[in-house]
Amino acid sequence: MSDRPRVSARISAISESATLAVDARAKAMKAQGRPVIGFGAGEPDFPTPDHVVEAAVAAARDPRFHRYTPAGGLPELREAVAEKTRRDSGYAVEPSQVLVTNGGKQAVHEALAAMLDPGDEVLLVAPYWTTYPESIRLAGGVPVFVVTDEGTGYMAGVEQLEAARTERTKVLVFVSPSNPTGAVYPREQVRAIGRWADEHGLWVLTDEIYEHLVYGGAEFSSLPVEVPEIADRTVVVNGVAKTYAMTGWRVGWIIGPKDLVRAASNLQSHATSNVANVSQAAALAAVSGGLAAVEAMREAFDRRRRTMVRMLGGIDGVVCPEPLGAFYAYPSVKGVLGREVRGRTPRTSAELAELVLEEAEVAVVPGEAFGTPGYLRLSYALGDEDLAEGVGRLQRLLGEAR
Repeated sequence: MSDRPRVSARISAISESATLAVDARAKAMKAQGRPVIGFGAGEPDFPTPDHVVEAAVAAARDPRFHRYTPAGGLPELREAVAEKTRRDSGYAVEPSQVLVTNGGKQAVHEALAAMLDPGDEVLLVAPYWTTYPESIRLAGGVPVFVVTDEGTGYMAGVEQLEAARTERTKVLVFVSPSNPTGAVYPREQVRAIGRWADEHGLWVLTDEIYEHLVYGGAEFSSLPVEVPEIADRTVVVNGVAKTYAMTGWRVGWIIGPKDLVRAASNLQSHATSNVANVSQAAALAAVSGGLAAVEAMREAFDRRRRTMVRMLGGIDGVVCPEPLGAFYAYPSVKGVLGREVRGRTPRTSAELAELVLEEAEVAVVPGEAFGTPGYLRLSYALGDEDLAEGVGRLQRLLGEAR
């Protein structure tokens, strides 16, 4: 018998999405009748807007959408995404610069695959979204982590980035608003980072999927708008999932230079062909419509954000910077680690998250999943009552720490 591994080393090295794993476990416990409150999943708790659903119903009845369509996306959707981008961020692009993908994750994967050769280094600010390092490695790249903490609001400055840059650095991944921290980079800092990347001839992959979810005095700034000279080496990834409560519809997109978009389109033509046409029709209705539903969600998230930060701040040993974007809080729990809680002494945030799930029936994602142990990520995209009850359980449990 062959002694060769049954699964390739490349695929064996991929870790399961920690956020999806936590969400799956919480749902399994709920199915067993346990009153679990889940702060793990990053998806709005609102339904997709009615006009978007109706557009999908009409598309399902249209024989045109029962067949293959262009792998790069419906022409009318690519045009609408280009127009929506100009309207919302001020970034003027042509439809030929848009590739419609099966969700934001495929956009990230294909963009990195089109940019990287084996051994190319990618600067990735930690805490990071769990998918980024895996997609970088799958594309043959090497993630280089630039670690931040609550002292800087989880934001990296030019000095930190420059210290991590080498001759092999090709790409900077830039995310604002951020998952998992909710950090939003000020406009001047966006400009400084963009100019630094341009000075060194780097590519930038910028994730703008939370562009409309900002709070307080924070403002979203699109890097290729702030630093137009780097637009020819910038790839924007975005999608309908967060803004329009459409996580399950699986429609994202890449915006970038035509040659890179063409290369990514070729990859997609062999990987998945076109995105499901019914979902594309729904996305067309979403991006072509107004932002009233988005504003209603944003107001609710803002209210929940303030409640969560206030309640977490009342727990001894927990430090929670105010998130200004997305729908996550990322508190430090270092002050709780090493203290006894109900006969157990968690030494890591992963152990603490396990204890919280078992003892308080609250699901959170440990910082290990995002490259920074000692923290927890909590999504506030859930109902007000569940949020207050869930964080209240955390307060009571961690209040017992000795």
